[in-house]
Amino acid sequence: MEVILTEFVSVTDQSSVGEARRAAMTMGQRLGFDETRGGELALLVTEVSRNVLVHGGGGQIILAGARNGDRSLARVLAMDSGPGIGDLTRAMRDGYSTGGTMGGGLGAIKRIATNFEIFTSSSGTIVFLEIGSGPACPLSIAGMAVPYPGERFCGDGWACECFADRTLVLLADGLGHGWGASEAAQEAITTFRRHTDKSPGAILGYLHDALRKTRGAVAAVAEIRSDGKLLYAGVGNISAVLLQNGVSRSLMSHNGTLGMVVPRIQELQFPWPQGGILILHSDGVQTRWDLASYAGLASRHPAVIAGALLRDFRRSRDDASVIVIKGL
Repeated sequence: MEVILTEFVSVTDQSSVGEARRAAMTMGQRLGFDETRGGELALLVTEVSRNVLVHGGGGQIILAGARNGDRSLARVLAMDSGPGIGDLTRAMRDGYSTGGTMGGGLGAIKRIATNFEIFTSSSGTIVFLEIGSGPACPLSIAGMAVPYPGERFCGDGWACECFADRTLVLLADGLGHGWGASEAAQEAITTFRRHTDKSPGAILGYLHDALRKTRGAVAAVAEIRSDGKLLYAGVGNISAVLLQNGVSRSLMSHNGTLGMVVPRIQELQFPWPQGGILILHSDGVQTRWDLASYAGLASRHPAVIAGALLRDFRRSRDDASVIVIKGL
């Protein structure tokens, strides 16, 4: 799956709603959506952005577009830290809307979107929606990367490749932020895609060689196989946590920087548990999160989980990225 566009919009006033709508229109064009589907995407993003502003007091919109052959998929995540939705059943009625929104409401958003989820609590609300279709994959995967505040280019990047018997994911964090960091992360992604026939440890070796011409990066690669095995290799401060039934296990990454100094690359093997969740994130996300503190969050789409961690634990002085992987 090729992630071709990721946009982050901070919703603080009415002009931010227009910015989010324009980002959605650009995404639809780059994904090859026809006029109808592109219009639906822009409409939905406008509606959720206004909801974030009016009901959440402001928040964030993350848009991600991906293509795989003739398939195109747009994902939208709308997050706020407002009071939450007291009566979700009422709010989901088609046509119910308050606060001067466009009048369609959450019910209409759900009806138009290909996939829709909402997670609300006293800590805020997260709305997730998809338009289009992505590649077939034996796992449910979502990744989100947002840039250092004020930067156009994001120094974090991620990629995944799904095969019949194995799924590979990469998370890379270029040193620093801005264009140079983004260049390193994109080189890591390009090299990863060339070597998806290799194991995680071997892939990191190729990344180390390829990144010598950049400022360097830290990265981790995970492979989940259909025979119930998880292979993992990481270099630098990428966090990886495997969860099952509320019990978490941290996966170790070794010190070093790909493209500069790597004392060793070690590939680790673990059983991939039934109902397991694997979460990887860069150091732009604090490590003190506890998924169990969010009632019901573990059962939600990986994008909703990633959104909650970004919303509540993102550091304000760095790029930040999260990948969440769940078994279907």
